[in-house]
Amino acid sequence: MKNHKELSISKHEQQLFKYALLLSWFTIIYNFIEGIVSIFFGIEDETLTLFGFGADSFIETISAFGILIMIYRIRMNPCSKRGQKEISALRLTGYAFYVLCVILFISAVINVINNSQPTTTFWGIIISTISILSMIFLVYFKKRIGKKLNSQPILADANCNLVCVYMSVVLLVSSVLYELFGIPYIDILGTLGVIYFSFKEGRESLAKAKGKECCCH
Repeated sequence: MKNHKELSISKHEQQLFKYALLLSWFTIIYNFIEGIVSIFFGIEDETLTLFGFGADSFIETISAFGILIMIYRIRMNPCSKRGQKEISALRLTGYAFYVLCVILFISAVINVINNSQPTTTFWGIIISTISILSMIFLVYFKKRIGKKLNSQPILADANCNLVCVYMSVVLLVSSVLYELFGIPYIDILGTLGVIYFSFKEGRESLAKAKGKECCCH
């Protein structure tokens, strides 16, 4: 009876890992599509916040691949250490976030000097709303699975998705304020918000690559 119970628990954990892998694949596909759409409309509507949000989504795709590798590793051997591919993905993600911060800051300064304003932020409202709902979905189920598996890495991944919620809120607020009231430079302020969260995510990724446990709070 004891052996049967242990076997059933093992099967249950395997099923939970399958769900975790599906969530990771969903994260990768969603971020990739979101990145393409956001950058397209960011350029089309001349909104730097939306463009930066899209670039961030592409970097999140790289990060999500690292998480996918991590889940496969933990599934095969919960006590195993990070592999070189996982560490490389974390480093690439961290440095990419830093580069994005520099590019967005320079672009923001240029926009202020040239007094550039978005033609519209309508698509920023649509994309950020969809992103908030999607990220909340991911946070909820990743935390649920992470708690059942008692997996701190999966819980940390859920917290990273929570940071994406905050970034989406920044995009939503700046887009709504500009679309309704045409507040000057609100797009620049939204860009600074994206820079702030991108810098934090970059720092978290590099810390993880060095073997430090982070929660992306």
